[in-house]
Amino acid sequence: MRRIKTTELEKALQSTHPSRMDAFLNEYGSEMKHSPKDFSAYFKGLTKEKGKTLSEVFIAADIPESYGYKLISGEKRTRQKDVILRLCYAAGLNLDEAQRTLRMYELPALYARIPRDALLMALFNNRCVSIPDVNEYLTDHGMAALRSCGSPD
Repeated sequence: MRRIKTTELEKALQSTHPSRMDAFLNEYGSEMKHSPKDFSAYFKGLTKEKGKTLSEVFIAADIPESYGYKLISGEKRTRQKDVILRLCYAAGLNLDEAQRTLRMYELPALYARIPRDALLMALFNNRCVSIPDVNEYLTDHGMAALRSCGSPD
């Protein structure tokens, strides 16, 4: 599914009268920011599609299971992008899925002009799913390993 650029949404809004906002939201609602329920359904669906359980993902991500379930349900929030990246790698997501997961969690997507982000993107593209392997690549290139849960920002 092709994502609509923000400029396209803005252009559509220019010609939308407030009384027609329901029609606008019906047409473009999937392109808008998402609620924690949307994130939860999306991430659970991806893990199931990848043939993994959430419990397996939490173990592979080295995230306490109770905390992981709270993150997925929206009961707890984190501002640590590395925690969500751990979940993405452990779930075996590809780069597009990981980028969407970050956006749905309302965190910034990986950015190719930031060296650490560029390496993380390359690791997604090459299906690196082991957190120790990801951390080894990062440290071998003089970059900070993925933070674990509870690590200071």
